[in-house]
Amino acid sequence: MQLPLEDVKVLDLTHALAGPFCTTMLADFGAQVIKVEPPGAGDIARGWGAQLPGGETAYFVSLHRHKRGIVLDLKTAEGKELFFKLVEKSDVVLENYRVGALKRLGLDYEAAKKRNPAIIYCSVSGFGQDGPYRERAALDLILQAESGMISVTGEPGSSGTKAGVSIADMTAGMYCAYAVMLALRVKDKTGEGQQVDISMMEGQLALLGTNIANYFANGEVPKPLGTAYSVVVPYQTFHTATRDLALAIAGEKLWRKFCPVIGHPELLDDPRYVTTVTRSKHRDALIATLQEAFLKKPYEEWEPLLLANDIPVGAINNIAQVVEHPQVKARQSFGEVDHPTVGKVRVVKSPVRLSKTPAKAPAPSPTHGQHTHEVLKDFLGLDEREIARLDEAGALGASPRSK
Repeated sequence: MQLPLEDVKVLDLTHALAGPFCTTMLADFGAQVIKVEPPGAGDIARGWGAQLPGGETAYFVSLHRHKRGIVLDLKTAEGKELFFKLVEKSDVVLENYRVGALKRLGLDYEAAKKRNPAIIYCSVSGFGQDGPYRERAALDLILQAESGMISVTGEPGSSGTKAGVSIADMTAGMYCAYAVMLALRVKDKTGEGQQVDISMMEGQLALLGTNIANYFANGEVPKPLGTAYSVVVPYQTFHTATRDLALAIAGEKLWRKFCPVIGHPELLDDPRYVTTVTRSKHRDALIATLQEAFLKKPYEEWEPLLLANDIPVGAINNIAQVVEHPQVKARQSFGEVDHPTVGKVRVVKSPVRLSKTPAKAPAPSPTHGQHTHEVLKDFLGLDEREIARLDEAGALGASPRSK
């Protein structure tokens, strides 16, 4: 069966993480993604992460599966014209340049729309396409800070900490993919394209929605709680005699089952702990009692005991343990790509499972400019003489010929 996005052509001008994460999500389900990179070093992310053979990095290879890579110098007249010719053949353009940069080059949505009125032109930025912060440079750390995400992450009493993953980038990427799908749905119905404006800032606000709602309701500024959760108690990690465990008692039914299991049935009659709301108000005393109880046994005894009583519990695994996790192995969550310069590399597969149209098996990321000549020939129908002329004019940034 045809993949859901097999007939969708995406022109990807993005770099770093937010935009590429989006286009990889689209490519996993069949979208034809042409990754456009500038001459020289190319995408900044080519220099990030653990080094692999052949000059590539694990970061870039894992992030850019399925894509065809070309080099265009968008500062040249010939490079700009090639961009517009590609726009004419595309359904979607994605870019995450600094706000205003492509407009100054004459390559913004209004210019693209003149060449293809049905184009979906998606811009991903730190703060959005308007507002006083629109032109600020914005990497993940900056948006975690400005959005308030850092302020609610970390140990109690601290000033907060960055999340362990680039959550502002990746959230924006996911919202970007969602927005593109919505715009494609509209295009299917009406034939019309549109401009899409995705900001990392608002992606973080969406994740912080319940924190913000609580602030609107009671005026209390949320603070870091470590592994705990402000509205559900107990819902955090605890030390045991061996390793730590994660526990989630989300609701009164679980609370009534939980207390006898840990040897404290008397907690059920304590008026301080009758409901989630009252437990939240007396969090410190309750957590101290529970922590003392959990230290009496090793994790290896607590896990089967809690699971036998349908109480949500989990181990705190590091990445090495996750890679060997029995559930991850059973789901075959990792795939292997055969990269032209790196060789075989393991990558994380798409987490989306469709029974009739599953995601494609991972394919290798492109080397810098690997498919430039191939795309110009097959996608635009240019002949070798014209490609050689564009090469000579500098539009292709001396891109290597495709093998």
